[in-house]
Amino acid sequence: MAEVERVWPDPLDGDELTVQTRFLGFLRATAVQKVTGLTRAQAAATPLPSSPRTSALGVLKHLTAVERWWLVIEAGGSAEPSLWPGSPDPSWDLTPEDDVTGVVEAYRAEWARSAAALAGLVPEDRTRRSGEFTVRWVLAHVVQETARHVGHLDALRELADGSVGE
Repeated sequence: MAEVERVWPDPLDGDELTVQTRFLGFLRATAVQKVTGLTRAQAAATPLPSSPRTSALGVLKHLTAVERWWLVIEAGGSAEPSLWPGSPDPSWDLTPEDDVTGVVEAYRAEWARSAAALAGLVPEDRTRRSGEFTVRWVLAHVVQETARHVGHLDALRELADGSVGE
């Protein structure tokens, strides 16, 4: 599995969409970094009693579903299927086949779909699926959702093997 480079966005370079997507890229790389090096058992562990479905792999699967829904389907108008068809949200659930490499590869593949979906859009554009949101709102939502879950990954990684850090 190739390492994902974490690059902090330049505070003086880029328009609104560029800055937001660069922050999203930084958060994506951080999320991947948090699971890199974990065994399947460590990455699938659910050590939080109040959140029995929350594992490091589950967080990445959920973030993949978040990008699919908000960026690819809602913003981009794609007909691709949602990765959370139902309630409670099944994107957190693991299958026996889910391992660190496969889940990371699926997450990274979604980044390319997301980039293609956002191509040619500007922040004030309405989303192509429903038109109920601006691209600005959707991207801000995905950035905050990803940041929140990177915080979960911080705790899950520390509980898995004691690693702390950026």
